Amino acid sequence: MPDPVTVKVQNLKKRFGQIEAVRGVSFEVSKGEVLGFLGPNGAGKTTTMRMITGFLPPTEGTAWVGGCNVAEDPVGVKRQIGYLPENAPAYSSMSVTGFLRFTGSIRGYRGSELEDRVDASLRKCHLDGVRNQTISTLSKGYRQRTCFAQAILHDPAVLIMDEPTDGLDPNQKFVVREMIQAMSAEKVIIVSTHILEEVDAVCSRAVIIARGQVVANGTPAELKAMSSTGRLDDVFRKLTIGEER
Repeated sequence: MPDPVTVKVQNLKKRFGQIEAVRGVSFEVSKGEVLGFLGPNGAGKTTTMRMITGFLPPTEGTAWVGGCNVAEDPVGVKRQIGYLPENAPAYSSMSVTGFLRFTGSIRGYRGSELEDRVDASLRKCHLDGVRNQTISTLSKGYRQRTCFAQAILHDPAVLIMDEPTDGLDPNQKFVVREMIQAMSAEKVIIVSTHILEEVDAVCSRAVIIARGQVVANGTPAELKAMSSTGRLDDVFRKLTIGEER
């Protein structure tokens, strides 16, 4: 059984009819690492994330999260994961605090424990100033941070985020990246993104996926060394150039 402080992905495959969206993806992430999961649009990033989190069953292969097999114990996997999906949903008529209380109650928290967890999430995500504001009135950056807060409410060992800064302005991106870095030492973190600057900003290692397959896996320095220019964008284009043509 894999070490309980790791996420291990082994030969994940996913077919939708005749379309093979993910074709044998394997990698491992340990506590204290921030893994950037990179690829162009349509490369299979989101499908892979959904299989790891147990929201989508794999056609073949499996994943372990904190020692739990996602195929055999999907509920055990979900207990250990904080998941921030792309275009993270929230109930727009609720206040920020009300939304966090609601999601905390779904996880079984009550009374003072629920309030303590809500307060801690508000503080970690710098949301105290808007805690009583209705979600529909928030900027995109604050909505994203509200969804981030619900993802960490139960203090998960594993944090998985799909495009966490997409569409945010530079200041909002900076705040979200700071939040990721602040908790990176104590968690396994996977950040799925097509934004290359995310790698230098928060990631200790990166996996590049193209056409549903892993084409590179290494530290930012190791990936940059694959190009004579030392530029990550050049490496990315070299490995994925046919993806969107």
